[in-house]
Amino acid sequence: MQKIHVPVKNAYDVIIEKGILQKCGKLIQELNITSAKHFVIITDDNVDKFYADIVVTSLKENGFQAEKFVFPHGEASKNAEILLKIYAFLCKQEITRSDCLIALGGGVVGDITGFAAATFLRGLPYIQIPTSLLAQVDSSVGGKTAIDLPEGKNLVGAFKQPLAVFCDFNTLQTLPEEFLIDGMGEVIKYGMIADAELFENLCQYDLQSIKNHFDEIIPTCIKIKRDVVAQDELDTGLRMILNFGHTLGHAIEAYYHYENYTHGCAVAIGMCLMTKYFNNSQDYKKLKSCVENYKLPTDVPVAIQELVSLCGNDKKRSGSQLHYIVCSPIGTANIKLDSVREFQKHFERVI
Repeated sequence: MQKIHVPVKNAYDVIIEKGILQKCGKLIQELNITSAKHFVIITDDNVDKFYADIVVTSLKENGFQAEKFVFPHGEASKNAEILLKIYAFLCKQEITRSDCLIALGGGVVGDITGFAAATFLRGLPYIQIPTSLLAQVDSSVGGKTAIDLPEGKNLVGAFKQPLAVFCDFNTLQTLPEEFLIDGMGEVIKYGMIADAELFENLCQYDLQSIKNHFDEIIPTCIKIKRDVVAQDELDTGLRMILNFGHTLGHAIEAYYHYENYTHGCAVAIGMCLMTKYFNNSQDYKKLKSCVENYKLPTDVPVAIQELVSLCGNDKKRSGSQLHYIVCSPIGTANIKLDSVREFQKHFERVI
């Protein structure tokens, strides 16, 4: 078992161990993570088929009451309609503030469960059990929760730290290849923003060989995020670097109504476009090659100005200005602030 401590105001541990799902109930009891006796597991229909009953059984075997709420998988479900259905289910189960939610799944499950935990009864505890690569390296840690609006991604949300994160590498074995590809978008991001050595190592692997290195790579990514979040829990400064590739990535997702490109794929394109326009050609070629190693896209068949025009809806906008991230050189992240118009001008160059 490996523990990574996240020293925020309400501190918690990321607990990493293969097979942790089968004994999550025992761990909750032994580590005294919560005094709750009643749990609701929130998951999607993909994850439910593999893991929900394992978690329910582990909880019940250790004396807890447990139910599950299952919703359709995908970013399109991270909306107010599904959130209201979660609230209704919690009411039906007579959940109180002394009970606990469990987010079992990928980034969408974690985001909407965390937001439900932050808002139902003005707040109740929850635990993250991420089952996708993207969620394990990124979205399960740091306390950001949200739902999407038709006007943009993650526009309604709250900061809500989990009581704990249980990370089980075994869940990655059942992931379809497209979900591994999706997660690698965020893994590469961590090399770009904070760890040139990690980035160089990623350039040497591909989608098959990377699986032999998850034991080192996933904790490395979690520690990078831990260090950033510990310094800027509420995302007012340094934490913005975690959004490298996301300003354009979110625009791509919105342009295609969250249908054509997964989050990790959109972020990969966003990173490549930002590096193409803000870095030297050598950096761009290295990143493009690395992204292609993992079957991630590097561009999108849309005029760049159409995408840039959507960036004005990004949550990093401050009045008429926009924060964005440039990684030059690779392994470092620089926070930039421009007017939306000045940001758009960077993409008017012919390359």
